[in-house]
Amino acid sequence: MKKILLIALFITSASFAQKSINNYKYVIVPTKFDFVKGKDKYQTSSLTKFLFNKYGFTALLEDEKLPEEVLNNRCLVLSGIVRDDSSLFTTKSIVELRDCYNKVVFTSQVGRSKEKDYKKAYHEAIRNAFKSVQALKYKFTPSKEAAIVKKEVVAPVVSAVEVVKNKTVEVNEDNTTKNVLYAQSIVNGFQLVNTKPEVVFQVLKTSVKDVFVIKDKNGILYKNGDSWFAEYYDNNMKVIEKYQIKF
Repeated sequence: MKKILLIALFITSASFAQKSINNYKYVIVPTKFDFVKGKDKYQTSSLTKFLFNKYGFTALLEDEKLPEEVLNNRCLVLSGIVRDDSSLFTTKSIVELRDCYNKVVFTSQVGRSKEKDYKKAYHEAIRNAFKSVQALKYKFTPSKEAAIVKKEVVAPVVSAVEVVKNKTVEVNEDNTTKNVLYAQSIVNGFQLVNTKPEVVFQVLKTSVKDVFVIKDKNGILYKNGDSWFAEYYDNNMKVIEKYQIKF
């Protein structure tokens, strides 16, 4: 008999949107914001990461290696976004924090700059917007509701992903699965189709690489290693399903 790893995940069904900012441990910053044409243009992403770290967060750029606990629980993470609201003579920047469902949980005051040089203007405006982040006096405090307890046990092999109450059963030792989905582009995301064919999920893009919001479900789709995991709630029970997705 093959053995598998059964991971018990004791997570309540409380909405992550109700968490305090202090309950989020990490901020992931895009390597390119919408208002610039290139990766880290004018060092806007690097500065944003620096300022989040300065004010107590653990900030990473989206192309950096993520800690394992982030890969296991994307809802420990906020996305740190800078939006541009500039007018003709004034550069205006707004800092947003979004949760794993792409819901805005914090919006800063508008940071302004009258500088004519683009780099100086963006840097001054972003720094001024971060005065609101500084005022949060952020200090990470683990959420009791989001505490995760892992326990390894031995169980018989199963032929497909089996989901039981608050537990996820991996398929087998080499992490292969029969659950193969094919991605078809839609507006702002993809529809994921099985071999029948029928649509299993529609997913929408977020600002975090390899993380999607599952449309019409309270859940997310994210990549861990070579596999994709769909996490959502069904009748107040957390469901975790593992897939191979062909893009």
